[in-house]
Amino acid sequence: MAKRTEDPGPSVKDPEMYEALREDGASKEKAARIANAAARSSRSAVGRKGGESGSYEDMTKDELMQRARKVGIEGRSTMTKDELIEALREH
Repeated sequence: MAKRTEDPGPSVKDPEMYEALREDGASKEKAARIANAAARSSRSAVGRKGGESGSYEDMTKDELMQRARKVGIEGRSTMTKDELIEALREH
């Protein structure tokens, strides 16, 4: 295993998965959310769980704004549709 660059803290239930996600470029919040979901069930179940929401490109700008509001993306009111998609994917 690679040298740990940071301690995710006690709230992260699967530190190994958290670290791998962070190394792949996931945000701290996203890595913690996925690692904790994997710890609650199983890693393979979390992998199968994705894909329920459809493609961001198929959503309207209003739908993207609602999604961005729900996850707390700042500056969303001035973003274009493409910027909203990028921000949601990085979140």
